[in-house]
Amino acid sequence: MTSSPRFEGKHVVVTGAGTGIGRAIAIRLADEGARLTLFARDAVRLGDTAAKLPASAKAHVSSLDIRDRAAVDRSFAAAADHHGPIFGLVANAGIGGENRPGPEDRFDALIATNLTGTYNCVRAAERHLEAGPDPRHLLMVASILARLGVPGYTGYCASKAGIVGLARSLAAELAPQNIQVNAVLPGWVDTEMARQGIHGMAEGMGVTYDQAHEMAMSAVPMHRMSRPEDIAGMVAWLLSPDARGVTGQGLDMNGGAFMS
Repeated sequence: MTSSPRFEGKHVVVTGAGTGIGRAIAIRLADEGARLTLFARDAVRLGDTAAKLPASAKAHVSSLDIRDRAAVDRSFAAAADHHGPIFGLVANAGIGGENRPGPEDRFDALIATNLTGTYNCVRAAERHLEAGPDPRHLLMVASILARLGVPGYTGYCASKAGIVGLARSLAAELAPQNIQVNAVLPGWVDTEMARQGIHGMAEGMGVTYDQAHEMAMSAVPMHRMSRPEDIAGMVAWLLSPDARGVTGQGLDMNGGAFMS
């Protein structure tokens, strides 16, 4: 890992920072000098993330339900008051899992969290971005399931595909202000959510967890999951001057499971 302080003094907001990919992103950006605001629903897990960060991150943490637009607006305003204008947002918060037709259908919850909640955060961050003309960043975490259809995952697939469309539209809208907008599309990543998915596969097919894991990886040319730190590295690159001019893109990291 580089020790170059590419983001020294820069204020970056990370949602869904309590676990997994969000936690890895927070650690990577803090190691590169960013001052962080971290949001998630679970305050205890947020505290665990903050405890892993260097003091220089000056982490400002707050529990937040991104479905609540008014609460999102208040929280981002408070973040800007605390750390100053925002250099970048990493909108990572989301939920996973299946949804099926019927009284317990989770479609609305998946869309409300993953798509509408992401939109709420992006618009709130936009109002508190640093002044130009230097680039500022709005970055959203989608999924390989924005590219692929999976039975039983209509809500998740639709919500993540919507994030890619949102990134493209906002990139065109905000390009005149030199605001770069992109989406990252991870495939299998070794997180609690992924492990829950493998367990669900195992139960549905009547096989062991290890057998289900092997089946899942058989569709990945590199035959392994990414690590949360891998996604964090891509995020750090997208926020850096090395990615100048990259906007409106959905960038895939999936071990070759989807090739565009």
